Amino acid sequence: MTYKQLEALFWVVQAGGFSQAANKLHTTQSAVSKRVQELESTFDTPLFDRSMHKARLTEKGEELFLLAKRLLEQRDAAIEQFQSAEVLERHVRIGVTELTAMTWLPRLVNAIQASYPRVIIEPHVDASAMLRDRLLGDEVDLMIVPDVFEDRRFMSKRVGVAEHAWMCKPGLVGRRRRVRMHELTQHRLLTQDERSGTGLLYARWMRSIGVTPENTVFSTSLVALIGLTVSGMGISYLPKNCLAPMIDAGALEVLSVTPALPPAPYAAICRSDRQSGLVSAIAGLAQSQCDFGRMFQTLGGAASPTHA
Repeated sequence: MTYKQLEALFWVVQAGGFSQAANKLHTTQSAVSKRVQELESTFDTPLFDRSMHKARLTEKGEELFLLAKRLLEQRDAAIEQFQSAEVLERHVRIGVTELTAMTWLPRLVNAIQASYPRVIIEPHVDASAMLRDRLLGDEVDLMIVPDVFEDRRFMSKRVGVAEHAWMCKPGLVGRRRRVRMHELTQHRLLTQDERSGTGLLYARWMRSIGVTPENTVFSTSLVALIGLTVSGMGISYLPKNCLAPMIDAGALEVLSVTPALPPAPYAAICRSDRQSGLVSAIAGLAQSQCDFGRMFQTLGGAASPTHA
């Protein structure tokens, strides 16, 4: 029995099929099938019931899958513990939201590669709820999202906060210095839906102060919301600091609204049952690199991290 055989079994189950496992392992479907067949030959028992359209584990297959999962986790933990950072080889999948991808993601990847030069980083950009599902499905190893999920299956580390403000096309609400939140709802609001961590955070907040917008346009895309807001379609909450150039250029106006929006806390989150020293170290690097202050940050001459 070899680790390659155990990986084949594990990923056929985890990824949902032989071809999917081949993609995960960067090999061919026939190679995956051969490794599984070798395991079946070693133990002289079928591991999959192939009578159905989709291969399903037999009872013995279930037992070996759990054993394979445990052994592979122990192998990875041993490698991380005893191998130096300079030679540690791993493939780490990091899920981030659009705002992180548009601001400090390059800084994070650069910091990881500086500390772990042989670790390959695979970023996945998606809405928070989608990344949560991918984390639970073992499709990403770590997600950096607004800290809105209370789930005992997760371990989280706060990395920073993003400040948001209500913005619109200049002149859309007249020259009023201050607007109350219930007055704001007389206009069309452009918001993220509850698949977005920020959308979920601010939907909960509005409910908590008794505000129920009636004219709302939803989008999961931050870029789309910025575009719609600049066009004058409505009023949206947008990240304040990184959009300063657009505000200074007169493309957007920041409204003074009472009560003010609370900051959006961000966290690096992994599964409690997938504890990894490397993933924990990457979460620490995320904390040191988090900077929502500027859009499309370059790697040279980066500003100090902005956590508030």
